[in-house]
Order: sequence, then C-alpha cells, then structure tokens
Amino acid sequence: MSTNKIKTILLKTAKYLGITFVVIIGLLFLTPIIFEDQIKEQIKKTANEKLSAELNYSDVSVSFFQHFPSLTLTLSDLHLNGSAPYTKEKFITAKEVSFGINVASLVFSKEVKIDQIYLSDSFINVKVNEEGEANYNIYKSNSQAEAPKDSTETALKLERIEILNSKIVYDDKSTKIHFDAFGFDYLGKGDLNKAVFDLYSKAKIEKLNIVYENEPYLMNKKVNADLITKVNVNSLSFYFQQNNLKINDLVVDFIGKFDFLKDGYNMDFVIKSDNSDLHDVFTAFPPKYITWLSKTELKGNTNLLLTLKGDYIAAQNIAPDLNLDVKIDSGFVNYNKSAFPVSNLNLEIKTKVPSLNPDLLIVDAKNLSLNMNKDYLNSKFYVKGIKTPDINADFKAKIDLGKLMQALGIPNIVLKGNLAGDVKANGKFDLKNKLLPVTNGTIDLVNGYLKTPYYPNPITDITIKSKIENPKGTFGDLKINLKPAQFTFEGKPVFVEADLSNFNDLAYDIKAKGELDVNKIYKVFSQQGLDLDGSVKADLVLKGKQSDAEKGNYRKLYNKGTLELRNIGITSEYLPKKFIIKEGIFKINQDKMSFNNFLAAYGQSDFRLNGYLQNVFNYATTNTGVLKGSFKSTSRYINVDEFMSATPTNTSVTETKTEAQPQKQPAQTGVIIIPANLNLHFTANAQKVNFDKLNLLNAVGNLSMNKGKLNMQNTGFNLIGCDVSMNANYQAITPKKANFDYAIKASDFDIKKAYNEIEVFRKMASAAEKAQGIVSLDYQLKGRLDSNMSPVYPSLAGGGTLSIKDVKVRGLKMFSAVSKQTNTESIKNPDLSKVDIKTTIKNNIMTVERFKFKFAGFRPRIEGTTSLDGKLNLKMRLGLPPLGIFGIPLTITGTQDNPKIKVGRKSQNLEETKDTEE
Repeated sequence: MSTNKIKTILLKTAKYLGITFVVIIGLLFLTPIIFEDQIKEQIKKTANEKLSAELNYSDVSVSFFQHFPSLTLTLSDLHLNGSAPYTKEKFITAKEVSFGINVASLVFSKEVKIDQIYLSDSFINVKVNEEGEANYNIYKSNSQAEAPKDSTETALKLERIEILNSKIVYDDKSTKIHFDAFGFDYLGKGDLNKAVFDLYSKAKIEKLNIVYENEPYLMNKKVNADLITKVNVNSLSFYFQQNNLKINDLVVDFIGKFDFLKDGYNMDFVIKSDNSDLHDVFTAFPPKYITWLSKTELKGNTNLLLTLKGDYIAAQNIAPDLNLDVKIDSGFVNYNKSAFPVSNLNLEIKTKVPSLNPDLLIVDAKNLSLNMNKDYLNSKFYVKGIKTPDINADFKAKIDLGKLMQALGIPNIVLKGNLAGDVKANGKFDLKNKLLPVTNGTIDLVNGYLKTPYYPNPITDITIKSKIENPKGTFGDLKINLKPAQFTFEGKPVFVEADLSNFNDLAYDIKAKGELDVNKIYKVFSQQGLDLDGSVKADLVLKGKQSDAEKGNYRKLYNKGTLELRNIGITSEYLPKKFIIKEGIFKINQDKMSFNNFLAAYGQSDFRLNGYLQNVFNYATTNTGVLKGSFKSTSRYINVDEFMSATPTNTSVTETKTEAQPQKQPAQTGVIIIPANLNLHFTANAQKVNFDKLNLLNAVGNLSMNKGKLNMQNTGFNLIGCDVSMNANYQAITPKKANFDYAIKASDFDIKKAYNEIEVFRKMASAAEKAQGIVSLDYQLKGRLDSNMSPVYPSLAGGGTLSIKDVKVRGLKMFSAVSKQTNTESIKNPDLSKVDIKTTIKNNIMTVERFKFKFAGFRPRIEGTTSLDGKLNLKMRLGLPPLGIFGIPLTITGTQDNPKIKVGRKSQNLEETKDTEE
C-alpha cells in the first residue's frame, strides 16, 4: 500500500475520532443540561415520597465531572433532620452529597434511577432515647402488602456508597452506649438494587471512641476493616458474614446479625481474636494503658471471644445474653526493666451475663497463675450470682507483693509485704439464711506496707496471721482465728488478737490495744465521701459467749478495759444527720459499759450523758440483741425536728413522665423512729426544746424507749410562760406514720399567746382568736402523726376541760352575729369568768357539752358541735334579764369566718370525717 493511501486512512480515522470525541464532550456537557430539570424534579418527588424527615440543601448541580465517569447530582450543604421524636434535630449534615445516576434510565425509563451515593465532609448524628426511639427511621419502607411484584426493585438502586472525611456520633441512651468515629472513610460496593444484597465494604477510622455507661472502653483507636455484610432493606436487618477488623495492632474477626425491631434490636454478634500477641491486645486498651505499655515488655499468646445474642427492648426490660472468654498462655510482664519480671502468666476466664442481669452473673476462672522467680500465685474460682452467690475457690500463693507491684507497674499504690495463702472455699454465701461456703485456709502477711495517693503517710508494719475454718458451711461451724493483726499508723501501733467461733452463739476472745485516727486512716483508702471521722483509743479484753451476755450470765464473761472516743461521727438509717460523739471514755466491766460526762451533739442539739449501757457486745454483733441502759441527760438545747427520718416518700408506684420534665412527688421528711432493739431509760433536763414549732423551756422528766415505743412520765416544761405537766406515749408505725397519746395539764395560761404560738391550739380552739385572758387546760388526746410530724385531724380522739378564769372576747364573729340577730349590742363583746367548757373530739368533730355563763344581765347557754376545719353547728339559748327565765332559742351554723344565726331550735348535724387509716 502506498504512502499516500496510508496517510489518507489515518487522516479519515483521526477525523472520525475527533468528531466522536467532540460529540462525546458535547454530550458530557449537554446531557446534564437537557435532563437537569427532569433529574431535580425526580429527586424532589423521591424525597417527598420516601423520606419522613425534613430535607434541606443550598444548591443543586448535575455533572459528569464531579465523580467521572458517573453522571452525578450534587446537593450542597445538605441538612437532613431525624425521625420522631427528633424531627427538629439534624440527623445528617454534609458539605456535599452526590447521587450517581443511571444514564440509561434518563432515556429509557420514566423514573430516574440512582445507583451511587457519595458523602464528603459529613456529620452523621445517630440518637436513641431511653424508650428506644431512634432518629434514623426516616425511610418510608413499603409494607409487605404494598411491596412491588418484583421483590428485587427498591427505591434507591445503589451499587456504590462512598463516604470521605466524615464524623459519626452514635448516642443510645436505652443501651447506654456511645461511640464517636472521626476521620471516617468508607467504600461500599454491591448489587444494592435488590431488597437483599451483599455489601462489600472497606472502612478506615482515624479515631474511634466507645463509651458504655459513662465508662470509656476504647479511646482514640485507629480502625481498618474489610467487611462483607448481607443487608435486607425491607426488614432493616444486617448479617455480618466476614469482617476483618484491625484495632491499632489487634486483629479481630467479627461476624453476626443485627435486626432493627419496632421498639428495639435483635443481636447475634461474635467477636473473636485468635492467637493474638498479648502486646497487640493492649494496644486496643484505653489511653492510660498505652502509657504503661510504652514502658512494659509484654509477651504471651491470647485468645478472646465475645458474644452478644438476643433481643434488646428497653421498654419491656428485655436484654441479650453476654459471654466473654479470655485466655492467656505463657504470658510475660516486665514493667520498666524490673529485676523480678512476671513469667508463666496463665489466665482462663469465662464470663456469662444472661439477659445482661448482674444477678445472673457467672464467672468461671479455671486458671489464674503466675511465677516470679521462686514466688508463685495459683488460683481458680467459680462464682454464680451476686446477691447469694455460689462460690468455689482455690487460692495458693507465696509471693513478695512489693516485687509483684514493680513487675506489673501498678500505678499510684505502694504495696509491700510477704504474702502466703492457702484457702479453699465451696458453697453458697447467704447471710439471710446463715449459709456460708465450706472453707479451710490460712492467709498470712508479714512486713506489710500500704501507701495510696489519698494520704501522704503510709500504714506500716502490717502483720496478719489468720486461719479460717468452716467444715459444714454454717454459721455454727465458722471459726476465725486472728493471731495477731497489727499495724502502725502515724507512729501509733494498733494490736488486735481475735478468736471467734460458732456465729450462731458467738464465742469470742478478743484483745485490742492502740490508738487510731479514723478520719486519717479512712483517707488512706478514699478521699471522697468521708462518712467516718474521729479517733478511737482502745485497751480491751473481751471474752465470753453471746448467749451468756444475752441471758445475763455475767460471771461467765470476762470483759474488761477502756474505750476512748473523740469526735466520732455515727450515721444510721434512722437518722438524717450525723450523731457526733465529741468525747467519751467508756469503762467496760463484763457486759456493762459505763461512762461519765459523755459529750455528744446532733445537728443543733447538745447532750451531756452520765450512765451505763448493758448488753453492748450482743447488740453490736447481732440483729436481735437488745441494748439496755440508763442515763441522766442534760442539754442546753434540743431540736427534736432534726431527728425526723430522712426516708424518701413515694406516694405512687410509678411516676408519670413527660418529655419535657418528670413529675416529682412532694418533698417530705418522716417521723421519728425509735429502734426496736433499744431498752433505754433517761432522766432528762433540757433548758430549751424545739418541737414542731413549739418552744419548751426548762423541760424535765423521765423518758424510756423500749420495743420501739417512747414513754414520757411526769414530764414538765414551761410553754408560753405557763407550767405544763404531761404524760405521753409515742410509737412509729412506718417511717411515714406514728401513733401518739398524751395527757396534759396547764394552769393559768394566756389564751392569746396560746393562739398565736401553738398551731394545734389554733385548730382545736379557733374561737379563741379574738379572746384575751387567763385559762387552764386539762386534756387527754390520742391520734396519728403524718410524715411531717403533724397531727392527722380525723384521727384525733379525746376530751377534757377548758377552764376560763377571766377572759374577754373581742370581735368574735359568732357573738357579733348573735348581737345583730337579737338587736342586743351588749352581747357583742362578752366577758367570761369562772366557766368550765367540757369537750370531746372524734372523727374531726369537737362536741361541746352544755355550759352557761352570764354577763350584762344575760344568761347564755351553749352546746353543740364544731369541726376542726371551722364548721359550726351550735345551739344557743340567750336567757334574758333579769334571771334568764325567758330566753331566745338560736342555731349557729356556717363557719367561724361566716357564721349564720337563726331563731329556732332546728339544726343539721355536721358531717364526720373518719380516719381513713382505720
């Protein structure tokens, strides 16, 4: 072929290629322009039809060049809100979201088909509330009845998902799981145009944080993952078929299944790492361990297996089963080039938590052992349950704790001493039913030393020689021998020897000597929540049996010595405040503890006690022992209200909650509770007592507490300038309810002061509001107190006499109304003298017996009933001058604030309010 022909062919080919190239370039530019309106319209239509959430974006563009060679629709500055109840909060935001469009669908189909999605610089914010309601349910999926005939068709016919430089936050309050993924890159491919498809994914996370119940488990971890996931779009389920993860240096296999339920999840996860290096495992630990790891030589073969299987439905309290197996073989640990590294570290633990319920926990540690030169530790244990666990344990050790702490690099705590132990235990631990594991063993520690960051000085010279035996697993067979236990703290040695046996009838032989600052030694172990303080100095010998102490066989006891307390704080479930023993030296002789000038304080109250306690040891070591005693007490001030129980009140079984704010029950306190195991007698003298808004002065009397009851005999005090004598009984029925009864006599007290200063008097004698003068009272009353120590008025029952010596009634509405009705001005403000008014109280009604008085020539006679809430039903005969032979019959009804007077004898009985508790 000639050269000219070849040139001609090449020119024609180049011409056609050029034309083709120009056409292609033209199509690349023209196609988006031609179909732009059709694409935008279809996107809006699809969003409206398929999304239940609000979608916003700033701009739309169509181009072949955004993700060449795909034709892509790009939404700029996208904001997609979540589903209910998060419709006002952002679910997805992104700088750009691009949708790859199937070009053939533009020409041959009425529907625009999207087969690719690209997200860049996005933020995906997933939220789930306490009820399990999530913000990601934005897609309106077809129901089974409405599904298209071709089950392979879906709304979005995806083949590729790509996410670049994004952030994901998952916050699930129902499961208390939170995780963050920063620098998230993802590429997903698959036949996504089917309802069920396999998704092949690659993911990379620069920084992963996982937090469970506010406790960080993974922080700042790098993750690389190759995943194969089977996805069912219609049912929103995921099946993880093959997933290789790398968390820092730890390689993990992850398979499983995850289904979204209507109100929760179904999970079936298996996460495992086989034959991993122990060092690689620690690279996946929280950051504080990474610092430790950088200074530690760590070797060993590790196998990990975590499974989580079952439904999680928070509203129904349904949770999956969790299993965790950990195995370490031939481990080696050497922190900071210690001269005594840990070798032969072997660990095999299987943990099960059915339904994520701690009470069903099973921990099976088949092996936990290590060596450190010739030192060793070998143990295994099995624990089932938390409240009453089944325990099978075997512990053997002969090891230098100081060298072990150095080899492991345990931070912040310095622990030294030679530990030798050999203990076996097998059985149930159930204190309520007096069951203990069958136990036999010894634990010895010599040359012990402990220092923590919470207190600058250590506990030194720790020696513990102990032996525990319980051949049958009962309280009666338990024997504990502690000879000796001693330590030195702040330069002061403490020495204890104890031999205890038969905890059903405790036989004890205890020697204790030393001085201990409770506050400082508590700080050694913790710097927060100080519930203990003060100092104790002891020099005691206690020997005997619990039954002899209880029965009073004191000749069989040998209890001698002294116990000095200073600034000891005592807390109790019965008291809302701390009871402070400022100082007190107890002398112990047999079963009697006596003391002089014992100083104590409780809130604003102060006490100086002299007397004795009996049966102290039995009371302190059992729940049935009764503490006996007799005291003489003097106080400058006692605030009884401060002794009210702090038990919370729940007036309903469940609380009704709204989304904005939970409804709270009214705050209440509680009645004073007298412990049932006290039998104490007091002769008390207090200069001032504050009780339920009453100020009592110079209170004296005899008080006893026995079997939960308080009894006051021959009690006297001064109230509003009047000498009062009273006998009373009191008993708490529940922390919110108490019964009482009392008999009170008060001579010649100022009725106006009583009305102004005594709330109960205002309720029971409300007619005294405008009265002035001197009266006396002799009354008996019983009833019930509520949780605020206030009387429940329908429960009150009793009666007595109010003696009027000389009283002027001014402005009382009842007499004003009588005066108006009878046109008798002189009866408006009567003066009374030498009148006895007898009344009884029951079911919120006070019955007034007939009484007469005279003034200004008139001779009134009154009887009837009044209610404690102010209603009136009185009959009155107004005897006319001069002798009252003739009179006007009147009925007084209405209320004390608005009395109604009628001439005549007809009246209606007041409605009783019975005590609902009865």
